[in-house]
This record gives sequence, structure tokens and C-alpha cells, in this order.
Amino acid sequence: MSNSTTTEFTVRVQAEDFDVLAETEILAKGRKDVGAIVTFTGLCRDEGGTLEALELEHYPGMAEAQISKFAQQAVERWPLTGLAIIHRFGKIPPGDNIVLVIATSSHRRAAFEASDFLMDFLKTQAPFWKKEHLKEASEGTWVEAKAVDDADASRWDEQKTK
Repeated sequence: MSNSTTTEFTVRVQAEDFDVLAETEILAKGRKDVGAIVTFTGLCRDEGGTLEALELEHYPGMAEAQISKFAQQAVERWPLTGLAIIHRFGKIPPGDNIVLVIATSSHRRAAFEASDFLMDFLKTQAPFWKKEHLKEASEGTWVEAKAVDDADASRWDEQKTK
């Protein structure tokens, strides 16, 4: 479904943590057209207690541009009333926030699907590189892309052609 009006969106790439409730309120407060809010917060896992931190690097400018490109696709594809994407970089300890996607819409399906679409993109195509710093190791190791993430993302291309 195409969005006939222009929905504004926010994209931020930052080192600082974010407040999920505050960011949600920015999108929804005072809005009478919002019937659904879907939030996805990605956290740093501790990998069974072995992870000291996950280091995320990005290409400044390119990361924001790529995320904005896919955010634009989401607002064109689904009837959203608002959209915010925040992705952190730097060394992030287990339990801390990494990424936030908030989609608002008049109806739940659009908000869920847009959020899912954007997370699949962020996992597979956003220019971020992850390095695991383990408690027992002196040097971090780069995290490889996972085939399951690529398979998840490919379904959006398949749905577009149906």
C-alpha cells in the first residue's frame, strides 16, 4: 500500500544512549491519527557471559544516507504517520541499547511490517561493522554476516514483485 501523503521520519546515528519512551512520545503525543505504535529495541547480548562489549563502527554520512533511503521506502510502502530510527555506534556493553525503530500508523499491520522491513535492512545493508570484545581475549573479532539475516531481508523483494 502506498502512502499518499508525505510522512516525515527521523534518522539518527549516535554514540549516546536513547530513551525509548521519550522517543515514542515525540512521535505520538497529541496525535489523534495514531492508532498503533510499534517499537523495536535491539540490545547488546552478553553471549553467555563472555562478551565485554560490542563495538560498532560506521561510515559517517553514508550510514545516515542509507538508513534514510530505506526509511523513505518504508513511508512510501506503508501508510505510516511517523517513523524514527536511531542506531548507536561505539563500544556498547551487554544490556545496553543498540538500535531503536519506532513506526506509528493508524493501523497495526502497517506499523509492524514497516518496523520488520527496516530491521531486516539494518541487519543486512546498513553500513555498520561489528566487533566483539570478549572478556578473555585481548583483541576483538569482527562479526560475520549471517545467511538467515539475508534470507529474512530477501522476502521484502519477493513481496514487492507479487
